[in-house]
Amino acid sequence: MKNLKSMTDEALVELYAFGNNSAFDVLLNRYKKSIHSYIFYIVRNQELTEDIFQDTFLKVIMNIKQGRYTDNGKFKAWITRIAHNLIIDNYRLERNENTISNDEVEVDLLNDMRLCDTNIEEEMVQEQVYSDVKKLVRFLPENQREVIEMRYYRDMSFKEIADMTGVSINTALGRMRYAIMNMRRMADEHRVELSF
Repeated sequence: MKNLKSMTDEALVELYAFGNNSAFDVLLNRYKKSIHSYIFYIVRNQELTEDIFQDTFLKVIMNIKQGRYTDNGKFKAWITRIAHNLIIDNYRLERNENTISNDEVEVDLLNDMRLCDTNIEEEMVQEQVYSDVKKLVRFLPENQREVIEMRYYRDMSFKEIADMTGVSINTALGRMRYAIMNMRRMADEHRVELSF
């Protein structure tokens, strides 16, 4: 582990991509404080910060495993961008509660494909990823499976999960962390490629 701590981000990413989970732990420890602070600085809500932080590193894991990280010497900027995009997604979700109708307008700006963030290919890839993740979730211990299902399939916050399962938020976060680690291990063992 000592030797890993002195390695560059890019070397650690490469090691992790080839199955060295300790390399990812070093990356996580290296950036968790600054990413967590960055998210909290913007959202100003501890519970939401925890949710976005967990989602950020889940996306980091999936993207590295899929080989979608390009080595350009800007790993921290890449993680920060993922966190930023998740924050934006969260605000969009909140804003969608105030829906706007554009039925009387001739130019349909809301359905213009040139303004979309994703295309059909990306959506198909994402659907396959969700399908693969669902298969892995079935093999988790019950308490970890429960947290994953509540968080990702029922869109519950960690506070809601803690309340519903009768545990502390830290325990719910811990179960999520172990679930992600177990899924990562299973994906490695079965050569399942996951990406978001």
